[in-house]
Amino acid sequence: MILLAILFPFLSFMIRGKILTGILCLLLQITVIGWIPAAIWAVVSLQDARANKRNEKVIEAIKNR
Repeated sequence: MILLAILFPFLSFMIRGKILTGILCLLLQITVIGWIPAAIWAVVSLQDARANKRNEKVIEAIKNR
């Protein structure tokens, strides 16, 4: 998924259900200069989503004690 976020940043957002963010990323990605920030944005967003999922699991485990 990280490779997808680097090569096709807008598609990374669209697959995760963030359609408007994907469109905004595509507009940024259209320019060659904008490709690098779009790729960084997609990778950081992907890592943030994974961290949120891990945090939710930890909180749920603490609640179930």
